[in-house]
Amino acid sequence: MPEVLEVESYRRLADAVVGATITKGWSDGYAAKKLLSPSQWARTVKGRRITATGRRGKLMLIETDGVTLGMRFGMTGVLLVDSDAGIEGLFYGPHSYRSQWVRAGLEFGDGRRLVLHDPRRLARVEIDPDLSDLGPDALSLTRAQFDHAVSTTRGEGPAVKARLLDQSAVAGVGNLLGDEILFRAGVDPRTPVGRLTPSQRARLYAAFTRTMRTLQRRGGSHTGDHMIARLPGGLCPLDGGDMRINVIGGRTTYWCSVHQK
Repeated sequence: MPEVLEVESYRRLADAVVGATITKGWSDGYAAKKLLSPSQWARTVKGRRITATGRRGKLMLIETDGVTLGMRFGMTGVLLVDSDAGIEGLFYGPHSYRSQWVRAGLEFGDGRRLVLHDPRRLARVEIDPDLSDLGPDALSLTRAQFDHAVSTTRGEGPAVKARLLDQSAVAGVGNLLGDEILFRAGVDPRTPVGRLTPSQRARLYAAFTRTMRTLQRRGGSHTGDHMIARLPGGLCPLDGGDMRINVIGGRTTYWCSVHQK
């Protein structure tokens, strides 16, 4: 499922069309749900020149000489420029291309096409997307920003796993990255943020930055160390402990019963 690492790969792929002029845009009704109509996308993008790409968390941005275009990838969305995909082997993503799964796209004067491919129909296109509800980006998160994200002003606060998934706190962390960060830090995902010790906070930030670097190098959020045990009856690859399963922050969460305290 596309998290910050996958969307960063899509952004880098989209760099290939910087400087190109859009001759046609299209969207189906699913991808255009945040717009007035699919035709709004087509009218807005036609004739625009791509000037840059950007990203905040899981939201990819395409800058033009008139508006900013946004793409959200939902659970199984993939970006392609012609036949090149931004990333291969998404854990929960499609493993084949079908034309009926193309939800939106852009055509350029040189004949190339940038398309949004999504079998589950949850991906979206946007025009001048609002970034005000997104926290600092996960790939450039500072220690001060991290400490603020896992703090609370009232009571014990939410479970740390739920807070990591909160896009207004940190933009870009999804279910797999959240579990991997907590696995590496040795922290129980149910721990309220208000009960984290200074040592736990330090371990979490170190694990956060290390996870982003390592998994980006490996090829995506599905390449974490805990993934081999992400199944019922799984055993921790670090210490052999039973892996626990529960829903935290609305997402199925896996953690080790031994080393994650």
